[in-house]
Amino acid sequence: MADATETSRSPVRPPLDALADSWEAAWVGRRAASFTDCCTGDIQYEDPVVVEPALGVEVLAGHAKRLWQAFPDIRIERTGQRIGSAGFACLPWRVLGTHRGDLAGLPATGRFLTLHGIHYVEIADGRIRRARGFFDLYDAGAQLGLLPTRGGLGETALLLLRGFGLRPRA
Repeated sequence: MADATETSRSPVRPPLDALADSWEAAWVGRRAASFTDCCTGDIQYEDPVVVEPALGVEVLAGHAKRLWQAFPDIRIERTGQRIGSAGFACLPWRVLGTHRGDLAGLPATGRFLTLHGIHYVEIADGRIRRARGFFDLYDAGAQLGLLPTRGGLGETALLLLRGFGLRPRA
């Protein structure tokens, strides 16, 4: 039988979950300084929206601020188990929010976005040193009404223009 002190303890979160929770909180907390809690000062960050890699906490925080302006109601949901080993981890997520401001040169659409993605991170000294975000930028564009939906005539025409071999046979 367990003694009273053993049963009253709350479960300890694994270090990866604590770091990932801090990372997600920084993205939705609207406090740029939060990135210093989970990132090294020289963090390198990339995702499909970032034109050049964001180098350093301040540059990453600037990217997050633009995201907060574009999606003021942004939230992140965990979509699967976080997996890590030997200084690397994968953090699956889903982001949800309404596009109410400019982002990457695209004007606000007022549309709601639900986008699945994953961050692949490198961890050094218990903090994220490098992160790469992966998500379907085409799907985001289609949800926001900026690109044709998949499988439709508009997508077929777009692929034809890009030269994906959809030419009529002679």
